[in-house]
Amino acid sequence: MKHKESRDNRILALGDEAFSRRKNRWKRLRVIGEIIVVALLAFAVYNMFYSLDTYKPYDHNAVTASDKDTGFVALSYFGVDHIGDTSTLIGQKQLEKHLQELKRQGFVTITQQDIKDYYQQGRPLPEKALFLMFEDGRRDTAIFAQPILEKLNFKASMMSYGENVESHDLKFLKPSELEELEDSTYWELGTNGYRLEYINVFDRYHNYIGEIDPLRYAMLTPYLERDYNHYLMDYIRDKNGVPKESYGHMKRRISYDYEKLKDVYSSNLGKVPGAYVHMHGNTGKFANNPAVSAVNEKWIRELFPMAFNREGYCFNQRNSSLYDLTRMQPQPYWSINHLLMRIKYDINTPIEFVTGDTDRQNNWNLITGAAEVDKETYTLTTLPEGEALAEVRESSSLPDLKISTKLLGNAFGAQQIFLRSDAGRDNCLCVELLNDQLVVFEKLGGVRRDLYKEKIPVILGEKIPSVEENKKEAEIQENTAFARYATTKEQAEEYYGRAKNREAIPAATVADGAEPYEHSQSFHRRGDHKLVIDLKGDRLILTLDDKQIPEELTVSDTGHGSIFLGASWQGEAWSQRNLADDVYDAVFDKFTVTTNTGKDKEKVLFTTEFSGWDKFVFQAGELWDRVLFWFLRHA
Repeated sequence: MKHKESRDNRILALGDEAFSRRKNRWKRLRVIGEIIVVALLAFAVYNMFYSLDTYKPYDHNAVTASDKDTGFVALSYFGVDHIGDTSTLIGQKQLEKHLQELKRQGFVTITQQDIKDYYQQGRPLPEKALFLMFEDGRRDTAIFAQPILEKLNFKASMMSYGENVESHDLKFLKPSELEELEDSTYWELGTNGYRLEYINVFDRYHNYIGEIDPLRYAMLTPYLERDYNHYLMDYIRDKNGVPKESYGHMKRRISYDYEKLKDVYSSNLGKVPGAYVHMHGNTGKFANNPAVSAVNEKWIRELFPMAFNREGYCFNQRNSSLYDLTRMQPQPYWSINHLLMRIKYDINTPIEFVTGDTDRQNNWNLITGAAEVDKETYTLTTLPEGEALAEVRESSSLPDLKISTKLLGNAFGAQQIFLRSDAGRDNCLCVELLNDQLVVFEKLGGVRRDLYKEKIPVILGEKIPSVEENKKEAEIQENTAFARYATTKEQAEEYYGRAKNREAIPAATVADGAEPYEHSQSFHRRGDHKLVIDLKGDRLILTLDDKQIPEELTVSDTGHGSIFLGASWQGEAWSQRNLADDVYDAVFDKFTVTTNTGKDKEKVLFTTEFSGWDKFVFQAGELWDRVLFWFLRHA
């Protein structure tokens, strides 16, 4: 018995020893990886602040006045990180693609002084002048944008909030770092204001929330629409819209922020930044209320040489004002052609769209819009408030086929696959993802017949909340947000108590017969769905994200026809960020067409997917990006 126990103990010890060796091996590998990442980041920071390169401005003497006022384009990115997988921060590679293409097409960056001289002295600007901004004063923006600016010889303005400049939050650049950015010659300084706060906030159920800071706003965003305001844009009001403050109080409140802004920058940098972005713009003046607007205008003109007071359009000309400039905010998911399409129709000047891999682009016949082949992806970009369409060449003799692809375009918009189609699509079968729905229709002689339509969450078996459930969830989250960031223990306990009480009240479900919740579609919500189409004779079978559509569909036209891919902008969406976008990208990843003979292995007729060595190199790059992303998130 003792011998058996001794043997068991030895086995356990060996097991523990083997486990410990494996654990220590992984620890060593992780430490090595972390050291590499830290070293790379340290190198990036060193280069950011101690670069030997200097910005070389355009030759002002080479720019001559002309009859045409070419103005300037103003672009303002929220921020930059390595990957760009958030709703606001663009990835470093994508930013470089954007700016590299603008440089290739002749854009040169201009400075704040150039803008002042343009308006005040009448001096001409280069034909394709670009004023570039990055908002919020984030440290990661400086780290990842600096090498791109140096490479392209571009200059940008780093905007910041005064409150963040003097805070202890390491996410934001501090005064010494802002000065070092200026010293590098690739940056100027600007400001978004003293702080970011929201007033007169209501949720989508018209519950009055009041005033919230960015932390609470981040928690409540899923339950808000556009019924709120920036704290500089109006009186603070009660739930009935009646001002809770007098004119004098409003004036002191707003003036306090401008005075604080002036003090913070003057004491830390010796000056107030030269460019101001007024949050939130597009009011026609400097606020929603005339009295509030007058207070803002007084301070803006006193403190700043220029102000960006509008957002959505990028083109500025002399018929505007130094205090009513407009900027466009490119989103992280915008393709290069999306950016170019927006600029082209703002400045009304010819711009060349990118096509990507030229050899592979020859497999397509672009009919309208713009298209790019990038790696394994084919991206169609619509005209503003319009469509995009491309035909797969030599696809007209394919009656029976299988198609598989990942659709990566945003949820709101249309990503379309036309089958057995004639040139005008008067006779065709169409499968599309439209505004978070799967839709199938066919046309015969131009007459449309719908075959199938269902919400994607229903197809995937996701729980559909009722209006009551969503309202309950919103009210719980609102109280939780105020509890989490309460200034006293008593306040926290009060709000947590309210959240707990609301949680205890039952809400009727859809199964109970309650009205299902139909959430408002946002232009910015990403999409990612795998679609498989199986078409043979008059039978159509669809699979979405490995969920087969329950019903087998019967189609009328079993003849031959071409394959078209389409994209369509949808105008009913909304955006929490000022003006909504009027261009849409349909993104088809690994688009593959095969025969449909019923055999185990079908013949590939067309694909955007790499093969052989190209596939290996592509996958190795993807793996490296994932590893680096993991370390950046967890190191």
